[in-house]
Amino acid sequence: MSESEVLFTITKEHLDTGLRGFPVGTCPNSHVDPMTGLFYGGYPIADLSEKQPEEVIYLLLKRELPDAAQLTAFKKDLIAHSKLHPGVIEHLRSLPKQGHPMKWFLAAINVMGMYEGTGDYAQDYLNVVAQLPEAVAAIFRIRSGWGDPIPSRPELGWVENFVHMLGAPGASKDLTHLMKVFAILHFDHGGGNLSTFVGKAIASGLEDMFGSLVGAMAALAGPLHGMANQECLRFLKDISKDIKDPSDEKVVYEYVENLLAKGGVLYGFGHAVLRVEDPRATVEYAMGEKIAPQDPLFRLAVTLRKVGSEILKKKGKAADPYPNVDAVSGCLLSANGLADENYYTVLFGLSRCVGIAGQIVYERKEARGGKGVPIVRPKYLYTGPKR
Repeated sequence: MSESEVLFTITKEHLDTGLRGFPVGTCPNSHVDPMTGLFYGGYPIADLSEKQPEEVIYLLLKRELPDAAQLTAFKKDLIAHSKLHPGVIEHLRSLPKQGHPMKWFLAAINVMGMYEGTGDYAQDYLNVVAQLPEAVAAIFRIRSGWGDPIPSRPELGWVENFVHMLGAPGASKDLTHLMKVFAILHFDHGGGNLSTFVGKAIASGLEDMFGSLVGAMAALAGPLHGMANQECLRFLKDISKDIKDPSDEKVVYEYVENLLAKGGVLYGFGHAVLRVEDPRATVEYAMGEKIAPQDPLFRLAVTLRKVGSEILKKKGKAADPYPNVDAVSGCLLSANGLADENYYTVLFGLSRCVGIAGQIVYERKEARGGKGVPIVRPKYLYTGPKR
């Protein structure tokens, strides 16, 4: 009997546990296997990490990799939908700079919907995917004081244009390559992660694409979800203050043991589904050896990769004692010119909106023979006082 055919008996012990492990729907776009990791359309993420981002965006929407003609046509379609309404930029200029960049991101998506929303999920998919790079680049430049937004050149490519519009001071020659891989690794992650589930639940009430993504990104913004990447870099920075040689395994081992003994947290380790090292992290560790081999924070992340897992295995308390993608992504971004970790969740959101939007298109336009998934309405059991 396949996993999709297994019937689950829900007991009292299963309540109030965040629906962990309970199937509530189907997702043809991506899935996460506990032992083999993340797959897009049946392809292992490691096999896709060096492809063009547009190829992988197409795959997540169509469930097939494009041939040359299809890829060319899809790129032209994205270019045709890529012009961000100038009113979005003007709105961003009015926002308080003390607001976290994710608050700005939510505001940008919301205003984009006011100007560009059509009410058609397929059309709004193209609008939001094509225009978000310009919005995110503008958030960086306006909030960080880097100068006026840089005019879009969508013909450069989805990521290439984003890096061009960022104009990040001190950007390395490898930033474009890093951002391509980062985007692909973060595009999607199955149907049940918090932000994706929230976005689809909102869309089930027939809210439009933009409003659904606002809710999804609010879910992503929490420290237990998308904001973990910035917390991991802060963790590495804190450790580095006390460790002179980031490659000294003995010193790092002792530091981590003392940290855990005091009730501290080893950030960047463990995963709700995976029981092996996150294949996305594996890709990033290998990439780091090419684009940031001498960076002290990356070297510290590499040392933690070994000693952290050893300690967690020895303690036997972690179901997954291995690094996840957040363990290493931040130090690579920092080493290549994007040093402010407050923006990392926005970069995550830019990528993840692609996958969530694709899953919303499926649930609204294709699921159940085109009827769409019904409005989400789980049952909660009353446990209050009886009168």
